[in-house]
Amino acid sequence: MSVFADVSLAKVDVLDSNIAYREAGEADAPVVLFLHGNPTSSYVWRNVLPIVAPVAHCIAPDLIGFGQSGKPDIEYRFADHVRYLDTFLERAGITSAYIVAQDWGTGLAFNLAARKPEFVRGLAFMEFIRPMPTWNDFIPDQVKTFQNFRTPGVGEEMIFEKNLFIEGVLPAATVRTLTDEEMEVYREPFRTRESRRPVWKFPNELPIAGEPKDVCATIEAAHKALAESTYPKLLFAGDPGALISPAFAEQFAKGLKSCNLVKLRSGLHYLQEDHPDVIGANVKEWLLEIGIGSSPKQMLSL
Repeated sequence: MSVFADVSLAKVDVLDSNIAYREAGEADAPVVLFLHGNPTSSYVWRNVLPIVAPVAHCIAPDLIGFGQSGKPDIEYRFADHVRYLDTFLERAGITSAYIVAQDWGTGLAFNLAARKPEFVRGLAFMEFIRPMPTWNDFIPDQVKTFQNFRTPGVGEEMIFEKNLFIEGVLPAATVRTLTDEEMEVYREPFRTRESRRPVWKFPNELPIAGEPKDVCATIEAAHKALAESTYPKLLFAGDPGALISPAFAEQFAKGLKSCNLVKLRSGLHYLQEDHPDVIGANVKEWLLEIGIGSSPKQMLSL
């Protein structure tokens, strides 16, 4: 009996592979694009989408190599994800959207907004990717683990062989205990050693202490554009948070234009698993406040 307790998603042919996506809401409503991080998928938004759907056409893709999307023979560097996401948006006919993002989804969102400022109508984000000058800026109790992830031979053993990002990082960075059914959905895309390459690559792409140089430069430029942008923003912060503490979030929000801050109750990294109702309700209210009803409507034309 299958234990993959998730719906079968529609897919779009993208470059040499395909990207699966989850959707909710009316097809002619303004698009809200949901972008997940590592090692999750659009499944992490499953309890948020129904709350936002009454006012929007919600589209949540699985990043290439994640969820039900294909696993082409690529390096899975940040630049690869940019290429595949860009192509997905082009194939889907999405030329502008409100974005809701977490973890590496924020890196993609910030980068997209920097390159195509006309695309983003508003941005809601949480536990975001940022340039970290030193390892002292990273999660204190996770420094050694992530340094090991980036150590040749050691990181491969931890992620390829032991699947520690799924079995260790994901549950440890969620306050509530994920059910066996939920864990099985998260395990499903990464049953084999080679299938875990996308999960292994992301911690090696984190912009820490100047490395990798190209990713650091890209994320720094994206943050510069974010600071200069005027589109509406909504930042969620968990307590104590993981990548982003409540104090850091408050300071960061003050440094942005048109940014509101929502402080959640206890939360670590995967805030969508702990507070989907609060996130969904606040995103919906924010969208209405900034005028989603007056935005141009788009069809998902595949």
